[in-house]
Amino acid sequence: MKLNSCSVIIIHLFVLQCLSVVCLSQDFDFFYFVQQWPGAYCDTRRSCCYPTTGKPAEEFGIHGLWPNYNDGSYPSNCDPDSSFDESKISDLIPTMQKEWPTLACPSGDGFKFWDHEWTKHGTCSESELNERQYFEAAIALKGKANLLQALTDAGIKPNDELYKMKEIRDAIKVAIGYTPGIECNVDEFGTSQLYQVYLCVDTSGSDFIECPVLPRARCGSSIQFPKF
Repeated sequence: MKLNSCSVIIIHLFVLQCLSVVCLSQDFDFFYFVQQWPGAYCDTRRSCCYPTTGKPAEEFGIHGLWPNYNDGSYPSNCDPDSSFDESKISDLIPTMQKEWPTLACPSGDGFKFWDHEWTKHGTCSESELNERQYFEAAIALKGKANLLQALTDAGIKPNDELYKMKEIRDAIKVAIGYTPGIECNVDEFGTSQLYQVYLCVDTSGSDFIECPVLPRARCGSSIQFPKF
């Protein structure tokens, strides 16, 4: 059967449309919601730089909201056409500077950090969340998971003391209701420290779930909770 030129054009446009839908509908299974302890970020050989807004509060800060697959892999940089647009979140900036501060050097206002998180991770969740919804979701999750309060209630404080990994994990699970993933780093003396806490979230970005897979943690049985 021969196709006329109009039919060929229509088919071609249909295929392009289907491909564009596939590209924009990035598939993922869950989110990692990651918070980091600033005392551990700064207490390394590379140190840190406080943001231009000043030293952050002594609390866990957001690192990111990361789409992941159940096999432990993850998508990244999914939509090069969806660049970070700060105008879409202009009213969220004061909250983000408090809850999602940058500690990278040189000192910054946070925009470079948020741009990176949206470009690498957020664009892979566009089937569920647009840019504004992505950052709103992370802020809302932070409000639901007060990690410092959970640990303090269990007698685990940022005082440079060593604590059992099991105690830290159990304290967070009791408070949040789900098993966290714990990531450690080391200070300049090689001491293992509480660095980041991973909680899993459903694909809507709104509710915590039990993690399908936990990140690999290079932590000892006891780790330090450094001061900040």
